[in-house]
Amino acid sequence: MVPTTATIRDSLAMYLSQQGMSINQFSGQSGINSGTLSRILNDQQPIAMNHLERITKGMGLPEDHFYSLYVDECFYHSSPTWRRLRPFLLRSAELGRLDCVEQVVQNLLENLTYAPMLFDVAEGLFQDGQWQAAALLYKNVSVSEKYQNSERLAVCQFRLFRIALGDDQTQNLQAALLFECYLDRLDEADQLDGLKHLAHVYYSLHKWDKVDKLAQEMLRLATLRYNLQRNSNRKHDGVKIPEKPIYFYILYAYLFRSGVCMEYGDYSSALEFVPLYMDGSWIQEDDEEAQRTVAQFQEWGNANSLLYRMMAGQHEALPEYVEYISSRESEIFIALYKIIQSANSHNWNVDYILERFNSYIPYRTNLAEFGILHNQQIIADQYARFLAELSSYYLHNKRKEGIVFILQSLESSARINSESTVIKCVDLFEQHRYLADDKEKEQYKLLIREVQVANEKKTYHASSFV
Repeated sequence: MVPTTATIRDSLAMYLSQQGMSINQFSGQSGINSGTLSRILNDQQPIAMNHLERITKGMGLPEDHFYSLYVDECFYHSSPTWRRLRPFLLRSAELGRLDCVEQVVQNLLENLTYAPMLFDVAEGLFQDGQWQAAALLYKNVSVSEKYQNSERLAVCQFRLFRIALGDDQTQNLQAALLFECYLDRLDEADQLDGLKHLAHVYYSLHKWDKVDKLAQEMLRLATLRYNLQRNSNRKHDGVKIPEKPIYFYILYAYLFRSGVCMEYGDYSSALEFVPLYMDGSWIQEDDEEAQRTVAQFQEWGNANSLLYRMMAGQHEALPEYVEYISSRESEIFIALYKIIQSANSHNWNVDYILERFNSYIPYRTNLAEFGILHNQQIIADQYARFLAELSSYYLHNKRKEGIVFILQSLESSARINSESTVIKCVDLFEQHRYLADDKEKEQYKLLIREVQVANEKKTYHASSFV
């Protein structure tokens, strides 16, 4: 490693000279012992992290002013020690100095004994929500482990998959494909969470066969683990646990399978799964979380029973469904999407419902409270599809506001790279172009141009991926 020309010591010595300040005076200003300051200036003692913070503050500089130089300090001007580097990594991550994180990690991994320690730091950053910094560590640890069939490598890939997920469906698919081959190397607890997150991605991509296979594997694994746990008298201290209790994954698998049947239009099979996830009588746990989980699945089951009947064309279920969801604010948006779908399929007039829930039609940015299969990717996809269904509903009756919703849907679907919804929007617009004014036609032209640019990028990423 080649150090930079200047050092922290040079800067401190220059500061003291320019300020006409003695070591004792700066000692009082910075809170560092004068003997320690003298040894640091004479290159007889390494600069610890707490010394760096006090020197920087004493000189009246931003906290990260010397961070790039501190990388040199740790690797060139002294021997690297984990006691100094760990707090430096954590603070660099907090301050967004990813350049320093990258430099430290690359230098440390010249010695592979640091890989487990860097992995532990990455796990802490991931849990704290500092995902960009965590990703740098996971990527570098993965490279160091690439020839090892290790669980740590699999966990790194799982975390990188989670970090990569966003609104772009093409990128989500690539992230899922990269991660899947590591799934069976994970601990069973992480496997359950991996199956759940993969199912969310494939649900948003409308790959229903894949979702069903993942749900079946989740059900198999969760049932096996729960039965072993229930029949064992041994304590499970230190055993890795998934994000949710094991029974949750059993119920959730049935919910997924029910949702897949609905998407295929097999509403009778979808209804058959409902009692399976509404029944929590077999769950041994009786704590507050178990009671809350069972109550949530029972609520979803009640809503879905009405939903599937409505989507099957039973008009009498429509007012029941509307009244049921009217008091459940977090579920109204998704319910409206399904109501519009049903209205388009069965030629129903639902103007009064749209008017009643008009304030829930705009996209909600807080996705955490949405009910059925609530997940950012799924909700973003359903929003784009909802706008397309809404435009189709209005255009069926030659109502001009349908054009507005086509353009909104096209914009949303282009943003998340939803090819199927883009195609539907283009088809709808071209059929009803005569209803659009010049401004709307120009907006449409601009959006199509954005779609073309996105497709070019998509082709490039796909070729790079291959």
